[in-house]
Amino acid sequence: MASPSPWHAGELALQTQAGAIDAMDGLGRRLIRDRMPDQHREFFAQLPFVVLGTVARDGAAWATLRAGRPGFLASPDPGRLDIALSRESADPADEGFDDGNAVGLLGIDLATRRRNRMNGVLRHARGMPSHIEVAQSFGNCPRYIHQRAIAYTRDPSEQSDAPSQMLDTLDAEARALIARSDTFFVASYADLPGRTRQVDVSHRGGTPGFVRVDADGGMTIPDFNGNRFFNTLGNIMLNARAGLVFVDFANGDLLQMSGRAEVVADTPEIAAFDGAERLWRFMPLRIVRRPRALPLRWAG
Repeated sequence: MASPSPWHAGELALQTQAGAIDAMDGLGRRLIRDRMPDQHREFFAQLPFVVLGTVARDGAAWATLRAGRPGFLASPDPGRLDIALSRESADPADEGFDDGNAVGLLGIDLATRRRNRMNGVLRHARGMPSHIEVAQSFGNCPRYIHQRAIAYTRDPSEQSDAPSQMLDTLDAEARALIARSDTFFVASYADLPGRTRQVDVSHRGGTPGFVRVDADGGMTIPDFNGNRFFNTLGNIMLNARAGLVFVDFANGDLLQMSGRAEVVADTPEIAAFDGAERLWRFMPLRIVRRPRALPLRWAG
């Protein structure tokens, strides 16, 4: 019996626009699994940090990074990823860490440019995040990942003592970070008929300044040629809520935003972004800057 298609209506719509619907049907059935292959299980266990996408009680999507010593992620069997993390009230994504919530997870090693993605359901033990039950597991190619070496600046169990800053709009410091960034991460989700909520978090990369901050305080973002899974943009086609996080790799600051997004597939503006196949826009509704949130620094 053939495996069912893993694609939902939003992903299928964009694959159709890209002329890839037939190719992606077979590819998706082969590559997107409900279990992690051994190489993914071993990969996650080596990571010093993970990217997570969550959904708050009000439906807001948030993306975040959480760090630990290698081994804080471990997979005792292909359908489960143990995750040793404490709750962190300063992180706006933390509200989505309640027991039974759907989450998205991206394991990415910036030193080797490897990345693997997974989404599933978070489970607790003794009132704390314990493990994720795997719903979908798949790999991604290393394109658009900028290579960086990593170092710890404090014990990962120690949370930052710097207070979070709530911003009404993107201030000069936030705009400067976005302007020099070659990387950010985006969380999105879709509530699918007859299926559970599906949360995704993914990496976006380009040359520094590839994200444009517009006069209205929103952002225009190019979508370059990729694997044509369209997980993120497919979710946005069905549900405009999304969350972005930019990392200051020099000092460990996080700039987290939750807001609304839309796909812009047919506009002359695409030509202004070299190599873009389509654009998408993001309007932040909530913005949080968290100084020294990460106990890590990157060089490269």
